[in-house]
Amino acid sequence: MTPIKLIILDRDGTINQNSDEYIKSVDEWVPLPGAFEAIARLNHSGWHVVLASNQSGLGRGLSAVTDLNEIHTKMHQQLAAVGGRIDAVFFCPHLPSEGCHCRKPKSGLFEQIAERFCIDLTGVPVVGDSARDLIAGANVGCEPHLVCTGNTILYPGDALPPEFPADTHVHADLGAFADYWIGREIQVG
Repeated sequence: MTPIKLIILDRDGTINQNSDEYIKSVDEWVPLPGAFEAIARLNHSGWHVVLASNQSGLGRGLSAVTDLNEIHTKMHQQLAAVGGRIDAVFFCPHLPSEGCHCRKPKSGLFEQIAERFCIDLTGVPVVGDSARDLIAGANVGCEPHLVCTGNTILYPGDALPPEFPADTHVHADLGAFADYWIGREIQVG
């Protein structure tokens, strides 16, 4: 059996606009330009895409699981309209103070992904907009990729902040990551 080709994405700041006030409703959820098309290109190149997302707005009582479900329904519908899909959504609803194992930068969500897909995550790309996204993935062997569309903005020539894994690749946005990843696969293949 051929192993699954998997990419793990963060959600807020990676595929949709981030908010310091948390994304609490379907009306507040706004996709970033080109993000859905990037996911569709990855899908069409044979990649399965899953999300790993901290959603502490749930634990803070700012939103309910029904709100999160509405957001994800909108995301899936808009993504399908451009020919893409997200195969699974993994999220942590806990507050930072709860000390759970699933809240990034801890690796619990990634361990759940590995178990669900029966895959070793070594070398699997993780794409996010913050150090905690990439640290969580790097802790289980993922290859870290930063997109500069949310919490961390870097410009050409900027040094990578020291809290990031040393081998982090930097991309302007999810579209640039998709171009890089698909191009790299073509060169290797």
